[in-house]
Amino acid sequence: MLYPWMVQTLSEIRASLAARGIRPKHRYGQNFLHDGNQMARIIAAAQIVPDELVLEVGAGTGGLTQRLLDAGARVVAVEIDQRLEPILQEQLGNRGDRVRLLIADVLASKHQINPQVIEAIQHTGRSRARRVEGSPRGPVEFKLIANLPYNVGSPLLANLAIEDRVIRMTLAVVLLQQEVVQRLTAPLGTKQYGPLGVLIQAMYEVQCIGTVGPSCFWPRPQVESAIVRLRRRAVPATDDPPALAETLQRLFSTRRKQVGTILGRDHHLPQGIDPTARPEDLTVEQIVTLSRSWRPR
Repeated sequence: MLYPWMVQTLSEIRASLAARGIRPKHRYGQNFLHDGNQMARIIAAAQIVPDELVLEVGAGTGGLTQRLLDAGARVVAVEIDQRLEPILQEQLGNRGDRVRLLIADVLASKHQINPQVIEAIQHTGRSRARRVEGSPRGPVEFKLIANLPYNVGSPLLANLAIEDRVIRMTLAVVLLQQEVVQRLTAPLGTKQYGPLGVLIQAMYEVQCIGTVGPSCFWPRPQVESAIVRLRRRAVPATDDPPALAETLQRLFSTRRKQVGTILGRDHHLPQGIDPTARPEDLTVEQIVTLSRSWRPR
C-alpha cells in the first residue's frame, strides 16, 4: 500500500499497480518516474513560491504531485487513466483543497486544450487571487511541472503557448523525450528547427536542464529523456501567438518551397525577408514579422 506523505519507491509503485491488476499502457505514454533525485531536480528548477498554482499533467501514482504539494504549491493534477484514480485519491486525499484532481485527457484535440482543464486553472487561480489581491484581472498565471507523457508533450506546449491570453504559463519544467527537447532548443540552420521551436522560442526562454536515463522510469522507455525549462519572456517576441502558430503551420507544411511561393505573388514581404528563402532559413524574429503582415485566409 502507498501512504500519503511518503516518497514512493519503485517496488511500492509496482506493488500498488499489481494489486489492482494495472499494467502500464503504451497508448497513454505511461513511463512512471521513480527516481527521487530527478524529482528533486525538477522541483528545484521550478522555484516554487508557496501557494502558487501548478498544473501537473500525467500525475500517475502521485509521486511528483506529493513533492509539489510539499513545496507549497496549489496543484491541478490531470491524469487520463481512470484506473489510477483510486491510487491518486489514496495518495492525495489528506491534502484538502490544495489539490484538484481531474481524470481526463488534457487535450480536447491536437489543437485544443480540454475546456475542463482551462476551467480548473482559472477557478483555482482566481480563488487564490481574490483572497490575496481582490478581483483578479487578466489571464490566470500558472506553472507547468510534469513528467509529460511522450505522446502529449509537443501539442500541449504548443497549445499552452497559444492560449497565453486566457491562461498564462509563466514557467514550465517538464520531462520530455530528448528529441522533442532538441526541437524546442533548435537554433536556426539545424534540421530540428521548425514550427514548435519557433513558437516556443518566441514566447519563452528555453533551457535544457539535463538528460535523464531510461533506468529512472518504469517501464524503461526505448529513448533518452531530458528536463527542459521554459521561462516566459518579459516581453514575448509576439503579442499574437495564434497568428504566429497559423503562419508557422502554413510555412512549414511546405518547408522545401520558397517563402515567396508559399505566400503568393500578391503578398508584399516585409523588408529584409528574401522571397527565395525557405522557411528554415528565417529567424524567429523574421517569422514573427511575417505573422504580423500576413494572415492566413
